[in-house]
Amino acid sequence: MTAVGVSLKRLKRVSSGYWGVSYSHSHICALKDSSVIMSCTYTYPTGHQIMKVFWTKNPVKGEEPPDLSEDPEYSQRLQYLGDKQQNCTIRLSHVRQKDSHKYYFRFTTNKHVKKSIGEPEVTLTVTDLQVEAPERVTEGHNVSLTCKSSCTLTDRATFIWYRNSQPLTERRDGNNQLLLQSVRREDAGRYSCALHGHSYISPAAHLSVTYAPKNVSVSISPSGEIMEGDSVTLICSSDSNPPAEISWFKGGRFVGSGRIYSISNISSDHSGEYKCKSRNKHGLKYSGAVTLNVMYPPRNVLVSITGSAEIVEGDSVTLSCSSDSNPPAENFSWFKENQSSAVGSGQSFSSGRFYCEAHNQHGYQRSDAVTVTVKGRAGHLLTLLLLN
Repeated sequence: MTAVGVSLKRLKRVSSGYWGVSYSHSHICALKDSSVIMSCTYTYPTGHQIMKVFWTKNPVKGEEPPDLSEDPEYSQRLQYLGDKQQNCTIRLSHVRQKDSHKYYFRFTTNKHVKKSIGEPEVTLTVTDLQVEAPERVTEGHNVSLTCKSSCTLTDRATFIWYRNSQPLTERRDGNNQLLLQSVRREDAGRYSCALHGHSYISPAAHLSVTYAPKNVSVSISPSGEIMEGDSVTLICSSDSNPPAEISWFKGGRFVGSGRIYSISNISSDHSGEYKCKSRNKHGLKYSGAVTLNVMYPPRNVLVSITGSAEIVEGDSVTLSCSSDSNPPAENFSWFKENQSSAVGSGQSFSSGRFYCEAHNQHGYQRSDAVTVTVKGRAGHLLTLLLLN
């Protein structure tokens, strides 16, 4: 018994019939992990009885062709759909790229015949899918992504697209391209493609969308009340791609660079309005201004005298108390040296040295004393007008 096959281009007449094998497709391009139907018919002369039908691959001249149904690599995936009369169709499931070969149908009869020459075959190429896309695109521009295969798929294909593993159902496109118009930041992500009705999904290609800085803002840490001597950190937040360069300004004057601007041992000189500038190659944007308000207790407390420190008895003199503090001093107390209790405005006193104390919620400070002298008879008094 001999395996017989004949090409469509070359038929061998034997007695009252022809030896022939024909395939619907001589070249098949199939997607990885799909099922492939190799449609096939065969003919043979009258009087022959079919004894065995089988498929083989890559036959070697002079060697008996192997039966793929007995090959462990194929036995669980190969299904013969034909018969022993004319149909020799098979299905090969879960194809992989190493299944790319030339395949042949063979059959034997109960009579010895000469094997025909120029036998046809089915060339199977198994392909995967790859997404071809630029690495980055600028916001507002258009971009096209292509789902590519190493060969033209035999079956008519409808492509499905995914972003970050979620299907873009509104983006299904039969020509294997995905066009994104007026790209937004939200379009960035991992894009993959597949064929409708197939489980295989391509590896993902990452699309980066570049854009100018947006949503620039400044936060202060700690966020509560800031005392002189504390350490303070200002943080600039900016949404941009590529990441932006950050510059810091106090009242329009450049003071530093970097996303974080730190001030240790802060003083009242650091009080003021701060803002950051976020800049990349696509543009720049300033944040709104934030106010750094440094609190401190009274200092530089001074007493001033309106008029002369030497007055005539019976006259009045005005003493004023001033201080530097944040918040401003809430109250002032007046004292005369060698007198334990505070003095009040409008009271009468003899000559002496007077000072004040300035208070706010963070502390107090005493001024230096000033001397007020009364000219005239000893023991006469003066009237003090005390001003805060």
